[in-house]
Amino acid sequence: MRFVPSRLSGARSRTTRRDFFAFLGGAAAWAVPAHAQPSPMPVIGYLGSETPDRYASRLAAFRNGLAEAGYAEGRNVAVEYRWAEGQYRRLPALAKELVDRQVTLIVAPGGAEVALAAKAATSVVPIVFEMGGDPITVGLVSSLSRPGGNLTGVSSLSVEVSRKRLEFMGEMFPNTKLFAFAVNPASPTAESQLKNLQAAAGSLGLELLVLKASMEEEFDALFATAAQQGAGGLVFSSDPYFAYRSPQLATMAARRRVPAITQSRDFPLAGGLMSYGGDFEQSHRHTGNYAGRILKGERPADLPVQRVTKVEMCINLKAAKALGVTFPASLLTTADLVIE
Repeated sequence: MRFVPSRLSGARSRTTRRDFFAFLGGAAAWAVPAHAQPSPMPVIGYLGSETPDRYASRLAAFRNGLAEAGYAEGRNVAVEYRWAEGQYRRLPALAKELVDRQVTLIVAPGGAEVALAAKAATSVVPIVFEMGGDPITVGLVSSLSRPGGNLTGVSSLSVEVSRKRLEFMGEMFPNTKLFAFAVNPASPTAESQLKNLQAAAGSLGLELLVLKASMEEEFDALFATAAQQGAGGLVFSSDPYFAYRSPQLATMAARRRVPAITQSRDFPLAGGLMSYGGDFEQSHRHTGNYAGRILKGERPADLPVQRVTKVEMCINLKAAKALGVTFPASLLTTADLVIE
């Protein structure tokens, strides 16, 4: 007996085959976009001790460094910002926020306080720090050439050249023996800088009046005490807290008529007498470049801590005239920037 398929069974067979191939086509159409989806954009966690406006020039330099490595914020990398707004005790909690956010890496610029807060928050997430002192001394890394672990970064000579500021003040006022030294006791580098300045004062035959301030409310007392004690000038330690408040310090120095020198060129640019310290634009640009290199796959442990050895002196002739002082030729000829 020969079996003859019915039209119905043929229709069912064709329907089944049609449905089956339609299913395969749909599955393929669903699967292709899944494999073609781009990987998520990497996220940099930026830990700032101050406010965006105080970091403006540093941020510009950082973004230039990122661009050198092929990254642009919003195009192929995102940046999550956390700002302590000058309240450094908030840094540890803000660093933890970035870790909990599962950022790709953390950038910790602006001093040892920021870097130490980031380090305490994670031993896994890569960290790129930027500071003016020795990262080995404060416990960030064990070696500059092979930092190991999850940290690397950039260090300038701002802390090391603190004693040069005292020397320059001595050149400005050769007949003066007493100078005031302003230090932030909350800074991790305060003790080492104080020892450095005391040794320099001894070798130069100068006396040092140590004044402490860690809050803005204490700033005016620095200048008032220096003037009352007859100090020839006020030398500021290398400290981001002072550097980011250059306009305030310049105003107080002018009001109290106290010659002063800080690490940041922002001080003479704001009307202060002079500055001597590391080139912050260069150090922040290198920080951005290192962040980009890590995003591309390099490990912090294999990236040596960069040392920015360039230092710059800036002087303000208008401020000198208002104070009734004259810059010696030795300082005028070596200044990188003279503001007239």
